Amino acid sequence: MVKVGLTGGIGAGKSEVSRLLASYGAVIVDADKIAREVVAPGTPGLAAVVAEFGDGVLASDGTLDRPKLGGIVFADAEKLKALNAIVHPLVGARSAELEGAAGPDAVVVHDVPLLTENGLAPLYDLVVVVDAAPETQLDRLVRLRGMTADEAKSRMAAQASREQRLAVADLVIDNDGRMEDLAPQVRAVWERLRAA
Repeated sequence: MVKVGLTGGIGAGKSEVSRLLASYGAVIVDADKIAREVVAPGTPGLAAVVAEFGDGVLASDGTLDRPKLGGIVFADAEKLKALNAIVHPLVGARSAELEGAAGPDAVVVHDVPLLTENGLAPLYDLVVVVDAAPETQLDRLVRLRGMTADEAKSRMAAQASREQRLAVADLVIDNDGRMEDLAPQVRAVWERLRAA
């Protein structure tokens, strides 16, 4: 088994890289997806988030209002720490379960947005960073995700810098260009991972 950490700043295109790797046969352990699962209605994770942040972070249907919570935690480093202290242990336990279910010859790609911020690089055999210039990230967040420029900048500022991410990278995928430029790079990285 090869354990890979996949990361990149918000808007860098990590999700598309993850999708491509899955299409080639990688077992994807998606931290964001798991983070949503562990705070689903009825879970201890959601109860802990509500206990910390109040009922105001719930939508009318009882689910977590992620944009509202994001607005709170990305504007306050201490509140972000509090949220991470609740969610990260739950995500780690579920990620370990999924990895354990993969076969011995599997390439297991842990899609972890905050890999650099949380010092997780040593947990993986290789770290792949999806890189894009901050201007590209900002453009994508505003144009494709509908964020205001201020919201996008706040989210970007809450993450590791481009330099910090590149410092932990074993392999870098440059995603500043067009979508059709991305697939050949990801295919080349996949071949490297299969050979590892």
